[in-house]
Amino acid sequence: MRVYVPLTLSGLAEAYKAGELGPGPLTAYAVTPALREWYVSDDIEELEYAALSRAAAGSLRLLAGDPEAARRRVVVAVDVPDGAAVADPGQGLGAASLGEVRIASAVPLAKAASVHVDADEAHADVSAAADALGAADHGDDDAQFIVDGAEDHELLWFGVQEIAGLID
Repeated sequence: MRVYVPLTLSGLAEAYKAGELGPGPLTAYAVTPALREWYVSDDIEELEYAALSRAAAGSLRLLAGDPEAARRRVVVAVDVPDGAAVADPGQGLGAASLGEVRIASAVPLAKAASVHVDADEAHADVSAAADALGAADHGDDDAQFIVDGAEDHELLWFGVQEIAGLID
């Protein structure tokens, strides 16, 4: 099963040094029944893109909680055994939890398929979105507009062998 783990660049550096994403439990995003129902598509590529987008939003939340972190969203795509990622069936269709899964233990970085990171030109919008996230969560429409602006930036794809260059 492919899951998408939200991180920051410093979190990616820690994972690279440790050789694993963890410790568990890890929050990740995947194509869950709730995500399928919300997205209303049978196209697996579209559904995986939706899960990746949910993970990018999770990365933005990590950035909002760490003012010292570099303002670039980071998502690691990892393959885990079926059953290793568990969705909370009681979560329902809340926008913040769509596609959210838990992985009980650390995942070796060798299981990573790819890394997705914001381009340098996304810095200003991602930084503004991280700063506005709290107000957006409290219903501020202007702040939500700013948060949505970060979603206009596609994450770039990197091979796992390129992690060392990303964290320098």
